[in-house]
Amino acid sequence: MTTRLQCATFSIVAADVEAGLWGVAVASKFVAVGALVPWAKAKVGAIATQAWANISFGPRGLELLSQGFSSEEVLDKLLRDDDMREHRQVGIVDYLGRVAAWTGSQCIAWAGHVIGENYVALGNILRGPEVVEAMAKAFETTKGDIVDKLLAALEAGDNAGGDRRGKQSAAILVVKEGGGYGGYTDRYVDLRVDDHPDPVKELKRIFRIWDLTLLTREDPSDVVKLEDVAEKLQLALSKLGYYKEAINGKLTEETLKALEDWMLINNFENKMRKDGYIWGSVYRYLLDLAGLH
Repeated sequence: MTTRLQCATFSIVAADVEAGLWGVAVASKFVAVGALVPWAKAKVGAIATQAWANISFGPRGLELLSQGFSSEEVLDKLLRDDDMREHRQVGIVDYLGRVAAWTGSQCIAWAGHVIGENYVALGNILRGPEVVEAMAKAFETTKGDIVDKLLAALEAGDNAGGDRRGKQSAAILVVKEGGGYGGYTDRYVDLRVDDHPDPVKELKRIFRIWDLTLLTREDPSDVVKLEDVAEKLQLALSKLGYYKEAINGKLTEETLKALEDWMLINNFENKMRKDGYIWGSVYRYLLDLAGLH
């Protein structure tokens, strides 16, 4: 007996071949959608399998992509002998950024997809075509790397109505060769919100912490000179229990030690600097934690 999983979902599958990034972002009124829909492997490609989801399309599709088949060829092979293909929805991007997509005629309305350069936005049981259209526009117009674009697309789809049954889970998976923690895997970003009343918003909140903690990407112009914000640093670190001395607005050794302790305790060693500056993203996060704006 085959179990049928109705993943009413909106997702986006994309690649930035030049940067070596492939990924999927997805949301649904379905528990733990990130455990089922998104699949990706660095220098191979990415896949979203949904609707009456055949989860085997994920690992089987990646294996075919790794053998050098194009996204179109892989899609054809996956669907060819599938007697449920009219109930399937699939998006694929290969190692060259070529895209293929399928929305079966029996997918529950509204269902469809939009293909753009190096990406496809797709969904079923949606409020309407405006969901995938909003996702496509957001992906194309958002600045930043593929992670920023995927998250923006997911948020745009959510704001446009998303899954017409409601909200429950969301996920983002982006792979890059050696991009995982310590360089041991390709899991550059791998985050899931399995059950939440506002999963896309929660996914963005978690990603902010992931970005601060694990990713090395930063805008080189977004830095703050420590001497210029010594008093705010002391206030924030004092409120958080790291700074015990007088608040005098001077960049003392005690202030620097308290800042270092806070960064190490919060796993921000990847973002520590020794040049008298702090990354703007880290500084703003510190102020937010301390309730200072």
